[in-house]
Amino acid sequence: MGLLDIVILILILSWVGGFAVHVGGGLIHLLLLVALVMLIVRLARGGKV
Repeated sequence: MGLLDIVILILILSWVGGFAVHVGGGLIHLLLLVALVMLIVRLARGGKV
């Protein structure tokens, strides 16, 4: 697992955790957006998930 995978995982877990605790509001959705963009960039470069 590379560093980018770990960052994506942390961002997605933070997003899911935000729904469980109901904190962060827009920040939680911003974290998800960042994680998805990083995943798409990785796939576009030919990396495996």
